[in-house]
Amino acid sequence: MPGYSAQRAVKVWVQTQQPAVVALRYWPASARQSNQAQTTAAVTTHALTHTAVVDVVNLQPGTRYTYEVLVNGKSQPALYPQYFTTQSLWQWRTDPPDFRIALGSCAYINQAEYDRPSRPYGAGYAIFNQIAEREPDMMLWLGDNTYLREADYDSRWGINARYQHDRKLPELQRLLSATHHYATWDDHDYGYNNDNASYIYKNTALDMFKQYWANPSYGLSETPGVFTHFNFNDVDFFLVDGRYYRDDDKLQSPINTPKTMLGSVQTRWLKNALLRSTATFKIIAGGSQFLNIPLETDGWHHYPQRQVFLDWLAQSDIDGVLFISGDRHHSELLKVTRPETYDLYELTCSPLTSGAHNVNQYERDNPRRVPDTLVEQRNFCQLDVTGSRKQRALTISVNNTQGQPLWQQTIRAADLQTPAQE
Repeated sequence: MPGYSAQRAVKVWVQTQQPAVVALRYWPASARQSNQAQTTAAVTTHALTHTAVVDVVNLQPGTRYTYEVLVNGKSQPALYPQYFTTQSLWQWRTDPPDFRIALGSCAYINQAEYDRPSRPYGAGYAIFNQIAEREPDMMLWLGDNTYLREADYDSRWGINARYQHDRKLPELQRLLSATHHYATWDDHDYGYNNDNASYIYKNTALDMFKQYWANPSYGLSETPGVFTHFNFNDVDFFLVDGRYYRDDDKLQSPINTPKTMLGSVQTRWLKNALLRSTATFKIIAGGSQFLNIPLETDGWHHYPQRQVFLDWLAQSDIDGVLFISGDRHHSELLKVTRPETYDLYELTCSPLTSGAHNVNQYERDNPRRVPDTLVEQRNFCQLDVTGSRKQRALTISVNNTQGQPLWQQTIRAADLQTPAQE
């Protein structure tokens, strides 16, 4: 599975069935196979769940490479074509490239012996092939990418077994090979339902997350977590960790020590990262919803930190900010009108294969929802970033499990700019 892609380096995730020495042999897709190179070997061990992230370096920007996996020196047959692609070196040279992003959350894969004894909760696995058909340049997983069960929560072995079971799903294999993958987490791949910072196996869950994804980084050296930042062409992505430092939604805390969803260090990191960004679009992505009205469900609305951050965002005149979330088992586009500056949007994209929920009447009448964007069925989302440098646009598409479009809306970069002061 290709992960993080830079202009001259990429990461590729590999898992073997037993301890082994692994490497990649690769060559430009447009060249003869004889024009090949090989990576430094990595070792998969039992302690590391037989996984490895292979760093492929000294690549050329804007190039698609074909690769094969070597296990103990032997080439492994591939079910699907195996490619990775480096990002283009467009800065100071051309307009930024057009590109496509696939999005999804809530991927439940059935395992009858450990599922609750009722109708299977997961279905529609063909959605993964539909995403691959769209040939996205990257896939962003928005949390609940796997669902820990009662038999999994309380041991490293159990958490690993859940990841390993889900990664073997036949319908997932083409998508894993087809594009570059990035991920954050939410409650079900972190711990219990609606879990918080008290989960005693959270460091184990974090370790497992690192073993199964190939993000550019995980937290800071002194601050654990899955939060990270990466750039894809002229879009900056800020993946936040809404679980590791989260006070419970229901916690009543004194006003001088307000409860938090992100924690103070991560929040400071996010502010600094936004301030240094020069990207056209600055996408803040996490598992829980950010901008929704007060609800009984999970979300940033339970925390005073939200309004403090939004006030800071307005005062800082940071253009191009857009929020993306998962979790809710329905998809929708929210809009918050702000006086004297641009409107804030949040795309919630959910679910991929878990059960879809019908919203109640209170939420059906949500004044923050953009009309006709509520989707109460399994779906995936797509972002197409197009246009010249000064006329960039981001087109959101929401599609059903058969890949048929349900709605589409375009947000222009000009829509996300602070009005000039007279």
